[in-house]
This record gives sequence, C-alpha cells and structure tokens, in this order.
Amino acid sequence: MRFPSQIGLVVEAVDMRLGIDGLSQRIQRTLGKTPCDGTAYAFTNRLQTRLKLLVWDGNGVWLCQRRLHRGTFVWPRATDRTCTLTAAQWEWLISGVDWQRLNAPPPAHLHA
Repeated sequence: MRFPSQIGLVVEAVDMRLGIDGLSQRIQRTLGKTPCDGTAYAFTNRLQTRLKLLVWDGNGVWLCQRRLHRGTFVWPRATDRTCTLTAAQWEWLISGVDWQRLNAPPPAHLHA
C-alpha cells in the first residue's frame, strides 16, 4: 500500500464501532467528498484515545485502527469539519505528541 500524500482529520468524534461503510458514509454526508479521492481520512472517538484511518488505495479500502495505552491524541478543535496534515504532523499525532505546536513560534521570553 502506498500511503496517500494528504491526510484529512475529520474533526467531529465518531463511534468507533463504525466500519468502512459507516465511515465512508460519514465522509460523503458530512464533508461532501468521496472516500476514494486519494485522501486518507482519520477519525477519533470522543475520548481521543482511539484513531481510525480510512484509505482508498485504488483497488480497495483499508481501515486501520490505533489505540494509545496512555494519553490522548491531540485533535483539532477548529470550527472546520476537516483539517489536513503534513506527513511530519501525522507522525507526531499518531505518537500522541502535540503536532499543532510543531510550527508555532517560540515563546517571546526565549528571544531575549
């Protein structure tokens, strides 16, 4: 499987019992997109301890799941329905690290 160049986080939490069909319908209804558009779509549960990734590889759909043993995934709290990540941000997110701070400027007191 070749990993897609775009990773979209679906901001609203979902029921982790949803499978390929349920998550595909969520993408279509909520985002107005097709799950086969070349983007990998990531979902989380309300507690942000589980993550599901839906990926179309051109031949079929992959559904992957990850659970953190400690801590939570850092998920956006934006008003948008999705958020697109870079590959580096994705690696930090799945490790449970605050990927949103990667591009943040250093605190002002560090410039002195």
